Amino acid sequence: MNPARTRVPHLVMAAGMLYFLVPLLWIAIAATKSQPDLLSTPALWFADFNLFTNLAQLFREDGGVYGDWLVNTAVYSGVSAVGATLLAALAGYGLARFSFPGKRFFETALLGMIMVPATALVLPTYLILSNIGIVNTMWAVILPSLLSPFGTYLVRVYVTESVPEELLDAARLDRASELRIFWQVVVPMIRPVLVTVFLFTLVATWNNYFLPLVMLSDADLFPLTVGLTTWFNTGQQEAGTRVLFNLVITGSLLAIVPLVIAFVLLQRFWRSGAATGALR
Repeated sequence: MNPARTRVPHLVMAAGMLYFLVPLLWIAIAATKSQPDLLSTPALWFADFNLFTNLAQLFREDGGVYGDWLVNTAVYSGVSAVGATLLAALAGYGLARFSFPGKRFFETALLGMIMVPATALVLPTYLILSNIGIVNTMWAVILPSLLSPFGTYLVRVYVTESVPEELLDAARLDRASELRIFWQVVVPMIRPVLVTVFLFTLVATWNNYFLPLVMLSDADLFPLTVGLTTWFNTGQQEAGTRVLFNLVITGSLLAIVPLVIAFVLLQRFWRSGAATGALR
């Protein structure tokens, strides 16, 4: 192969990597700076190392509310990711392997729901949840996050392509119940797609800003996205007296760490064989 023909794609890929890595590099460097150094030194150049001082101040600020925001975010994201993955697995498997009245309608509606931006549904969702009295509670963030039309469609396609109908018929001949077939035969075979749905939902809920902003008014229930934004706005409004930019940056860096850990721990499931569970 001509090296000149591969050079351009490699350069484009390198430029894309640089585009995404520079903000991450900036926040990693900025989190090590004190407030004066942050405003007076070059963006991508180190100053005195104050990361541990920033972390200690971060968890002391406003009575340690950052720790509450971190726990809230973990609860919102963890419960939503597990629930959305379970519902997507059940719904996707049902659409792929069962026939029932209205199936075509549900499949078409599913594709339509994928096309609707999530932010467009926030205000109608607020009105519905307000009528049943759960606004400004954790459930106001968790319940809307349990629905994943894209995850359901992804599971449906994966089951259709990777789970042979003959295998399910053989399990039924062995008098296995549908629930047992799902848990012991189907779930191990579709583990890679379940991990994908889990991570997509986890990241989407962890980074969600507009939904909790609309649903929550109690600062003790804020996730990191809304809480750090309130600190940032406070720093802008009270510049010169109580600037919190260094804490916002340090808190943002710390908020990335759990997502990185989740990807590192779960990436091995993507490499697992799709038919591993069926061979047991």
